Amino acid sequence: MSALTLGLIAALMWGFHDVCVRFVSQKTPLMASLMTVLITGTLFHLGVMTVQGGFTPVTAPIFGLSALSGVSLLVASLGLYAAFHRGPVRLVAPIIASFPILSVAWAAFTGVQIDLWQWSAVLAIIIGVSLVAALSDEDDNDGDNPSRGLTIIFAAISAIGFAGTFALGQMASAQAGELPVTLITRIVAIALLFIGMLALKLPFWPGRAALPILTLMGIADGIALLCVLSAGHLPDAQYASVASSIFGLLTIVLAWAFLREKMTGVQWMGCAIAFCGIGYLAL
Repeated sequence: MSALTLGLIAALMWGFHDVCVRFVSQKTPLMASLMTVLITGTLFHLGVMTVQGGFTPVTAPIFGLSALSGVSLLVASLGLYAAFHRGPVRLVAPIIASFPILSVAWAAFTGVQIDLWQWSAVLAIIIGVSLVAALSDEDDNDGDNPSRGLTIIFAAISAIGFAGTFALGQMASAQAGELPVTLITRIVAIALLFIGMLALKLPFWPGRAALPILTLMGIADGIALLCVLSAGHLPDAQYASVASSIFGLLTIVLAWAFLREKMTGVQWMGCAIAFCGIGYLAL
């Protein structure tokens, strides 16, 4: 399976995850929801490791990279939850979806040859996602929102966090395998979130009604993160991050299909542009 295919699977899982967020974000404490999703995803991952026998020791440098990936994952998740809680999809999604530019830029910095056409394909994906997201939720009046600047900052922090998670995690998994690396990444993120929630005296229980959907979100998130980090030992691993960035686009398409939200002609054009960029990278 190619890195691009793994990225597309991750995008579908995260798209499903974000559609589910629409049901729980207004009624469930955000950090309790995030903790439940992370724990569920970790339990799913432990199940995969048990079946595949992935419990292998890692060296100190690999552990360090994996731990840093966990810190980045928590930063990305906190930024995402905070940004979507404060601002509309059309403002937040394009900013978060820009993280593949950082991923490909890092790959270029580490010596991977990225030609002009490949850069153009990456930009096409970002433009396509942005067109779809920017024209969504048109009835949401946020023009006078005093926290708009803070919303943008949270979204940018999330984008940087995702880029760091994937870059560090792929570096580690290329040397030690994705299963132990992803487990360390998740455990570190959970531990830091637990300490933060304890210090701030935030509630841990999301409520019984939210548990089923949060469980599904955790499994989807577990599949997605495992797919992206699994690309670390494949050629063009950075394209898994690129393809996974269309999760925002898929969220809106899934909302159109299942929640009957409107899609304009320009939004469908954005979908076509993004998938053309992915198709070129697959060549």
